Amino acid sequence: MDTLITFAIAALVTLFFVRGHLKSLKEREARAREAAEKGKLFSEGPKAQHPHIDTGNCIGCGGCTSVCPEGDVLAMIGGKAVIVNGYKCIGHSLCAEACPVGAITMVMATPSMSADMPRLTPEHETSIPNLFIVGELGGLALIKNAVNQGRDCVDTIANRLVGSARSVPDVYDVLIVGAGPAGISASLRAIEHKLNYITLERDEIGGTVAKYPRQKLVMTSPVEFPMYGKFKKTELSKENLLAFWDMVLNRADFNVATGEKVEDIQRGEDGIFTVTTINNHYRSRAVVLALGRTGTPRKLGVKGEELPKVMYRLIEADHYINKKILVVGGGDSAVEAAMGLAHQSGNQVTLSYRQERFARIKERNAKRIEDCMRSGKVSVVFNSSPVEFKPESIVLDVRGKVQEIPNDFVWIFAGGTPPNDFLKKIGVQLGMKDMTLEGSNEAKQAAQSRQQFVEARAGVP
Repeated sequence: MDTLITFAIAALVTLFFVRGHLKSLKEREARAREAAEKGKLFSEGPKAQHPHIDTGNCIGCGGCTSVCPEGDVLAMIGGKAVIVNGYKCIGHSLCAEACPVGAITMVMATPSMSADMPRLTPEHETSIPNLFIVGELGGLALIKNAVNQGRDCVDTIANRLVGSARSVPDVYDVLIVGAGPAGISASLRAIEHKLNYITLERDEIGGTVAKYPRQKLVMTSPVEFPMYGKFKKTELSKENLLAFWDMVLNRADFNVATGEKVEDIQRGEDGIFTVTTINNHYRSRAVVLALGRTGTPRKLGVKGEELPKVMYRLIEADHYINKKILVVGGGDSAVEAAMGLAHQSGNQVTLSYRQERFARIKERNAKRIEDCMRSGKVSVVFNSSPVEFKPESIVLDVRGKVQEIPNDFVWIFAGGTPPNDFLKKIGVQLGMKDMTLEGSNEAKQAAQSRQQFVEARAGVP
């Protein structure tokens, strides 16, 4: 009798926990469906790389949903992994690496979403022989991707130069445009291959990273870095990354010319490129464009936008105290700038966003800005847009009603205009192209390696 009672109690306890677990799964799935609907409502879909899930192979383990640093890109619905917020993906590939059966690969968006992208081969070569594009301009975000592409691209160039006559004076083996993540990686790889190279940078070493606000987190994936090896840190600030690059570059004979804005690139009949900058002409057998995609900051076309107080980049938030500040935009850059300025003494920060809610920001930023809104550190005005900037105030249109508020400084984060006109000028073909194979190679290899490891551990022949 005692045994039956014990068994009944155990069964009831088990049933209680099973029901609780099932309820939790249903609630989580409901949240996932809600997130999916939100993604459809506020996004046109992935703009570049995003996960592709083979539902036939997906075993529903949920590992992929827990490793993404960007939050709810993936979720479990009906026992399968699904994309609920593809637009948040920036290509970490951790979901593909975490999948034990190789059911996830990273792919590019549909051709219609990539209509303004340069046409590239799997080797990152453009329609012009020996002219390569690496990094964000090629469509894949993330520093890890830029580093990998810069490294691999120079490997291709070095292999092509093996056995070729290279006796033409004043001609570089490779010229690299841009000293950001991709350009630095390509430069260091050129040093490893003992190539005659030069790197041109119009601003400062570090590229877009150098323009980030102080202490911005910029890296979340390990990467193989030329002349250093495996860089295993998964999270570091802008300052840490720039210091790391400086350390590596000081070990090498880094041949860089700053203040050199490239205005034209032409390939001669002999296959030699002539690269024209504001100050000089350079000749090279191969050219690597490691430019960012943001290009020139996009302006709003608002009256008074030419005032000195209107800016498009924030580096040192702590230089501004006791000021009335407006930040315009709804992406991560705008939100991070607003929060950074709000934490400085005496600042009154207003964030103006044209939509009714944030839909394109990282999970950690969404939580932080909610805290700032609750505490009153940042006043967020949704459904609003600037109408005019005045020397001592700004005028906002808020749901069709005009409001004027005192103001000392304005920061606008409306994205940038990609250098497509420049690419067209030098002859690079743009247009619709399905880059799925190119975009997924790295993640496929990672997933295959993971699967091989799992099979070997399980003793699968």
